[in-house]
Amino acid sequence: MARRRKGEAIHGWLVIDKPLGLSSAAVVGKAKRLLNAAKVGHGGTLDPLASGLLPLAFGEATKTVAYAMDGAKSYRFTVRWGEARSTDDAEGEVIATSDSRPTEADIRAILPRFIGDISQMPPAFSALKVDGQRAYDLARDGEIPELAARTVRIDDLRLIRVIDADNAEFEVDCGKGTYVRALGRDFGQILGCFGYIAALRRTRVGPFTEKHAISLDSSPESNDLAPLSERLLPLMTVLDDILALAVTEEEAKRLAQGQPVMLEPSRIPPDLPQTDENIAIATCGETPVALVTFEAGVLRPQRVFNL
Repeated sequence: MARRRKGEAIHGWLVIDKPLGLSSAAVVGKAKRLLNAAKVGHGGTLDPLASGLLPLAFGEATKTVAYAMDGAKSYRFTVRWGEARSTDDAEGEVIATSDSRPTEADIRAILPRFIGDISQMPPAFSALKVDGQRAYDLARDGEIPELAARTVRIDDLRLIRVIDADNAEFEVDCGKGTYVRALGRDFGQILGCFGYIAALRRTRVGPFTEKHAISLDSSPESNDLAPLSERLLPLMTVLDDILALAVTEEEAKRLAQGQPVMLEPSRIPPDLPQTDENIAIATCGETPVALVTFEAGVLRPQRVFNL
C-alpha cells in the first residue's frame, strides 16, 4: 500500500525571490512548511551565492517543471577583473592574478562573440556528472573533472555599466544549460585580465519575471497562510505557449484513465501540424486535464493532471 503524503494538496506555482546565502533546497523546505504542502519541486536551482527567481511548483504543477526549466532565462551579474577563481565565482580560491584591466571599449568589443549559439566549457565546479559522479565533488577532492564543451544559446548580452576599474555589470538572456560563471571566466581570458562572477541575480525563468516574485521573509511562519497561498499562480502559467485543445467531460475522463481520444475534424484547428511529437494541453472548461500528443486527430495522454 502506497504511503499517503503528508500535507495539503496544493497546486500551482509560487515564484520566490531567493536571498543570498540560502540554498535552493532550504527555500523549498521553508515554502513547503509555510503552506503545509504535500508536494513541491523547483524550476532550476540557484547557488547560495546567487539571488533571484526560484519558481516552486506545488502538487500537480510539478508535472510541468520541465517547461519552466527549458524556457529562456535572464541574469544580471557582475564580473570582477584581475583574478581567476577555482569555482569561477567569489566562493573559490584565487588561482591566478593580473594587473591588467579592460577599458569599456575593450569590454564592448568582445560581447558580439558571445551572442548566438556558442561553445561553452562548463565550470569544473558544476553539477554535471562524470562517470556517475558530480563534477563539483571531483573538484573538491582535488581532481580535475574531464568535461566536454557544449553548445549553448545566448539571445542577448548587454554591458549595463562599468562600476569601476575592477568591476563591470552585465545582463544576459540565454537558453537552458548556460553557465553565467563560465561567461565571466571567458570574458577575463579573452581580455587577458582574468575574471570571475562577483554577484549574480536571476531575473527571469520562462514566463516568470521579477514582478511575480515574493520574499519568503515577508510571510512569517504562522497559521495565517493566506498571503502566500493567494500568490500561487495557475499550473497553466508555464504552458501558455502550448496549444490548448478543449475536450468534453467524457473525453476528459477517458484521458484521465490513460485512454486515447479521437477528435472530430471540425474540432481540429486547420493549420495545426500533427506529428507524434506535437504536444498540446487538453482542457475541460478552465481545468487542465492532461498533456497530450496529437496525431491524425487522436489525443494520447502523456501526463495526466489529477485536479
